[in-house]
Amino acid sequence: MVNIDGLTTETVNEATKNIDQLDALGIVTLINQEDKKVAQAIEKELPNVARAVDAVAERFKRGGRMIYCGAGTSGRMGTLDAVELTPTYSVPPERAFGLLAGGERAMYQAIEGAEDSEELAVEDLKRVALTSDDCVIGVAASGRTPYTLAALKYANEIGALSVSVTCNGDSAMAEEAQISIAPVVGPEVISGSTRMKSGTAQKMVLNMISTGVMVRLGMVYQNYMVHVQPTNEKLVVRAERMISQITGAEREEASRALKESGMAVPEAIVMISAGCSLDQAEEALIKADGKVREAIELAK
Repeated sequence: MVNIDGLTTETVNEATKNIDQLDALGIVTLINQEDKKVAQAIEKELPNVARAVDAVAERFKRGGRMIYCGAGTSGRMGTLDAVELTPTYSVPPERAFGLLAGGERAMYQAIEGAEDSEELAVEDLKRVALTSDDCVIGVAASGRTPYTLAALKYANEIGALSVSVTCNGDSAMAEEAQISIAPVVGPEVISGSTRMKSGTAQKMVLNMISTGVMVRLGMVYQNYMVHVQPTNEKLVVRAERMISQITGAEREEASRALKESGMAVPEAIVMISAGCSLDQAEEALIKADGKVREAIELAK
């Protein structure tokens, strides 16, 4: 029998015991007051988040993958973070992805019992051929979900990086992971509903890790996501505006450069900023490992 006694995420929140007697404004005000505690809890864990950013970036640079593992809400948060890296930073989907207890169907509906299977986690990681260059990021509010804990254990056996994101202190996952990130957000507004503060904390931490990794790897210039994929009208407009704002070029020139570059924003920026050809921009970006700031100087 699973023991959840003593878990902070499972205790009763005394501040919200009368929520069922409030009107709509009272309900959302109470939720908002509790949500304010999330960022404060994460602030205490920033050194650990930074450690994860550096460790993941190091492995990702040498060809490793970011593999998020979890069940239920936690697993969905990991998958969401991974999926967004492709349109935002042009990360190939095979290099950042989520593994959910119960498979892809678990993204849309609860798969009962899947989170309790340690064997399933190992099978899933073997199926994607986990290597020592990879990073396994285990996400679970409780810090003791069998599927996610087993994923971290297997990662350690293979020599991969293991990172845990939990919302309880001194958990089994925190003990197993090489890097533990554990923002303790306190009891939920609705007792045990960890899709609330815990889910918000997980989303914020995962955003920090993946964004930090992308910044460290040069996928961001100034504070622009220059490796965005302009795959629809909105993103093309955003890319043109970005190029114009960064280089000071008129919108028409930015649009021409984007088309000439084959819709590659970094190349367009280097071409305009350094006054060079597409071939020169591409060569400079290769030498600079994709870092636009360095590529501009090289092209000049």
